[in-house]
Amino acid sequence: MWRKAAAAALLALAVGYFYQAGPDLPEQILQYINLPAQSQSDQPGFERVISAAWETLITLPTRQWSKVAVGVNACVDVVVSGVGLLQALAVDPGTGLDHEVLHSKEDLKEAFIHYMRRGAAAERFFSDKEVFQRIARAAAEYPGAKLYVGGNAALIGQKLASYPDLMVLLCGPVGPKLHEMLDEQIVVPPDSLQETDEYHLILEYKAGEQWGSTQAPQANRFIFSHDVSNGEMSSLETFVASLEEFQPDLVVLSGLHMMEGQGRQLWEERLKEAVAAISDIRAEVPIHLELASMTDKDYMNSIMQEQVMPIVSSIGLNEQELLFLAQAGEGPHADLASWKGVPDVGRVSDILLWILEQHGRSDPSSEADLTRIHFHTLAYHILATVEGYWGNQAAAVMAGARVASTQACGLRSVDVSKVELQAPTEFHSSNAEPQVKLSLNPADPVTVWRRGNVTFHLTPVLVCKQPLRTVGLGDAISAEGLIYSELKPQQPF
Repeated sequence: MWRKAAAAALLALAVGYFYQAGPDLPEQILQYINLPAQSQSDQPGFERVISAAWETLITLPTRQWSKVAVGVNACVDVVVSGVGLLQALAVDPGTGLDHEVLHSKEDLKEAFIHYMRRGAAAERFFSDKEVFQRIARAAAEYPGAKLYVGGNAALIGQKLASYPDLMVLLCGPVGPKLHEMLDEQIVVPPDSLQETDEYHLILEYKAGEQWGSTQAPQANRFIFSHDVSNGEMSSLETFVASLEEFQPDLVVLSGLHMMEGQGRQLWEERLKEAVAAISDIRAEVPIHLELASMTDKDYMNSIMQEQVMPIVSSIGLNEQELLFLAQAGEGPHADLASWKGVPDVGRVSDILLWILEQHGRSDPSSEADLTRIHFHTLAYHILATVEGYWGNQAAAVMAGARVASTQACGLRSVDVSKVELQAPTEFHSSNAEPQVKLSLNPADPVTVWRRGNVTFHLTPVLVCKQPLRTVGLGDAISAEGLIYSELKPQQPF
């Protein structure tokens, strides 16, 4: 008996040594120990193994983008404590209630509480210009408030511009303050410059933060604005017109969600004009569409079925946006009101497959262009691609996860003492039959499976324990994923 105990102790010391001295823990040791996946994830240094694997396995593609054009929403973000600002506005905590459009401070409070209780991100339009301006002034004067580059397009442009060999064109409503904050490498067409900035208010909350009876399960943010320029996508035609001279080899489009708050009559007409403008982009240039929070199912259906999604090559979205797509289009798991905890991988996989089958080109005879979806949630990311169109996707999904870890912690590289693994280490490829049981290997942290003509790449995120800033993470993730993605040249769009 004592010999077995001594052997176990020696083995434990050896494993500890490998974790500390060499981050690439040999697979044979894990196999010899034969620990169940969940208990492996609890071992000290598990995050170290994944982080080291990322550094080894993330490589740029052979063929890289040289020019990327990004449009069309841009603004200045005012980031402030959500609870602190609402207290300063003299509103009392109460019950949460979602509002598609905010008309008052009371609506703002109820919608904020609704999403804070779920730890979920959301974005809403504030209809009353005067009330919004008063709130914006209070936010800018609140102690600790910070100003940042804002808007999905501007944030994606900033991330892309961090790569010195890449030329970036940014088109959107760029005021003097935003222009001053943009990376020098970003080119802004003269027609995009305007005299005043558009401001968005970002109310952040921390994991465990409490207001009244509401406690946030995780850190996140609630965004709202009274932004007419972005709301009407007024820069779209300027954006498309500027592409002829710039000649990009990738186009990134965002801001469609801003039109939702403008009313059905405006968005119906403007969406048709947007589709006409996008259709003028050269067919061989791939278009990535970055989605954001929406609440109008008719509007989402117009984007998904009739208008935009069939003419773009790639989309980026999070768990709320993915579930809302399924609900709006009556797809898989549409009866699910919301995700509980970490979104189930099998259910996510089902919805991603449905999008590519119903609205993408998983069928070679389809006329749709959509062949790639970059899904991100707090604990893990998935890249789902139609076979034969995209390369380097394992590196791309890992790069997106790595930037989520570093940017949330405000660091240039992953600090394993400041992150934790929250992803499931065992999961299924589908929530229905046939389903395959899959597992995470920390030394090679991309799990790959196929369903029909679609390939899925999943990697965990090393979640920052005390995030400094959550705004713009999705944009940084999508931008990084695109940087590391390669379009296979033999497949025309």
